[in-house]
Amino acid sequence: MPSADPRFNDFVLLQAQNAGLFLGQLPNPATGERSVNLRAARSVIDSLEMLEAKTAGNLTEIEQKLLGTALANLRPLYEKASHD
Repeated sequence: MPSADPRFNDFVLLQAQNAGLFLGQLPNPATGERSVNLRAARSVIDSLEMLEAKTAGNLTEIEQKLLGTALANLRPLYEKASHD
C-alpha cells in the first residue's frame, strides 16, 4: 500500500474548490460575485476523473475516498448548473 502524500490531498481539494467556483458555489475572490462557467467546471471534473482512472490501485484508502467524494459532490452540481 502506498504511503499518503499530503500534496495529493491538497491538489484534489484545490481542484474541487476551483470546480465549485466555476459552478457558482463559491464567490469569485476577485469580484465577490458568483458566476457559472460550465466549460471550465467540466474541464476540472474531467481532469479529476482522468486522475481517478490513472491512479486506480495506487492511492491510499483516504486518497481514494477524498477523490471519489469530490467527484460524487461535483457531478450533480454540474448537472444542476447545466440545466439551470
